[in-house]
Amino acid sequence: MRKKIFLALLFLLLFYAARAQTDSTRADSLLLLQIQNQLQQQASAPAAPARSAASANPDISAIGDFRINYTSNQKRNFNAELHEAEISLQSVVDPYARADFFISFSRNAETGEFGAEVEEGYLTTLSLPGHLQLKAGKFKQMLGKINSVHPHALFFVDMPNAYVRFFGEEGLNDEGISVSWLLPNHAFFQELTLELTDGPRDNPSFARSTENNYLRLVKLKNFWDLTSNATLELGLTGVSGANYSQHSTNIGAVDLTYKWKPVQFNTYKSFTFQNEFYFSRADYLDKTVKSIGWYSLINKQVSKRTFVTARYDYTNLPSSKQFVEQAASVTLGWYATEFQKIELQGKYTTANEEDELNNFKKNFSSVFLRWIFVIGTHGAHQY
Repeated sequence: MRKKIFLALLFLLLFYAARAQTDSTRADSLLLLQIQNQLQQQASAPAAPARSAASANPDISAIGDFRINYTSNQKRNFNAELHEAEISLQSVVDPYARADFFISFSRNAETGEFGAEVEEGYLTTLSLPGHLQLKAGKFKQMLGKINSVHPHALFFVDMPNAYVRFFGEEGLNDEGISVSWLLPNHAFFQELTLELTDGPRDNPSFARSTENNYLRLVKLKNFWDLTSNATLELGLTGVSGANYSQHSTNIGAVDLTYKWKPVQFNTYKSFTFQNEFYFSRADYLDKTVKSIGWYSLINKQVSKRTFVTARYDYTNLPSSKQFVEQAASVTLGWYATEFQKIELQGKYTTANEEDELNNFKKNFSSVFLRWIFVIGTHGAHQY
């Protein structure tokens, strides 16, 4: 009797288990069918617009550049300043273009008050045929290697003497159009850039012409992958425009950059050898001046966060071949993260002329301490 009761209970248990498994299988099949229907509905739905509501706001960042400077031959040797605060707003406009705005806040040297200016504000096309790209607005021009890079992204604190003497602290930053063409060269990377701008209002070499003598720039960039760890870049630039005498100045520039960054240890090791050379021919009312300027630097990454840069500067003036200024500097940079870095630079400068009005001093030493800090989303700079 007990055996019959046990067999009956076992039969009931197996029956309910089989029924539960059937119900579970049916439920799983219904769930799978529901998922398939949803996927089909999503596939047949119209494509979302290029900028959804979640991404309508631009990427916004703020960059601070705080400095403490020491100069040996000044009555006031030390100065501390918030050298610059930069606000950037960057976003795609639609599938055809993107916009970049950089607003700079800096101190007026005469009044001591902070003022704002549009450092850059330009529109760049994204879908032109024939490997073409058009840029229009106010932008840093494609002169040499460092002119198009914002100062906070450079290896050193102060700009090279030759760059400052020929193009000023701000360099060539003008309003106009720029057209770039990626040449169909399958052997190595080549890019040709043509720029036409109004002409700078305050520049040692160029001025805004009162006639139709606009600033014209052409650059050919050549880039080779030497190995999986090393690259070589050669840039050839020509610039022509009016000078302060309303005659013409022509400058040819050559930049050569070698970079080594091993794939296996790219976080801890890198080496850069960078050079720029400028040759200027300036026609004035009563004379023609041919002058040169150049700098050369090496940057060595000695650890994950530590970089050392050594630089040599040599320059004439656009208006004087007789003036000769030379400088040597060493910069130690510590990169806490990609959002913060501290740099200490020592520099010694010597010149064969002295002019306090134009900041020509024969022999002096200077020390720069710079602290860069970034908040928000900030895009990568050019390689």
